[in-house]
Amino acid sequence: MSELRIREAGSADLPQLTHVMGQEPYFTDRLSRQKDGLGRLLVAWQDDRPVGVVYLWLEPAEEAELREHLPDTPLLTHLETHVEHRARGIGTSLVRAAEQWLTEKGYDRVALAVETTNDRAARLYARLGYREWPHSTVRCLSLTDSAGRRNVEICRIMVKPLVGRPRK
Repeated sequence: MSELRIREAGSADLPQLTHVMGQEPYFTDRLSRQKDGLGRLLVAWQDDRPVGVVYLWLEPAEEAELREHLPDTPLLTHLETHVEHRARGIGTSLVRAAEQWLTEKGYDRVALAVETTNDRAARLYARLGYREWPHSTVRCLSLTDSAGRRNVEICRIMVKPLVGRPRK
């Protein structure tokens, strides 16, 4: 197995990305937002195949609570590792790459939402230094499904300070 490489996705990656990971409407939308400077889609590649993704949401949060309590804070969203490649450190590598990119851009913290029933993900984030915020859970808009519908998830919000840069 070759070395894991993480890089920003480009429009040329869309066919292979959706072939392996599915979710064409989602990735099309995120690449469009990235082109407009509203986010960054990072992809982990192994043997020239996408094995994981994470999206950095750089625009104002959709949820009012996040806009109020965490203004100008980027959100780490849609961390996903392909089912055949889970429990190999790919998710951790993607989170670290996203944090490094944010630090280089001058951000001093990052936040994320994790569904209240997803204890495994919450443990991963806690291990990586994320802590639950002191406010209540938030009704988060989930991914748009193939029919264009958006679902609501009840999420806990976790925040991590990023070391090395003054607040942007």
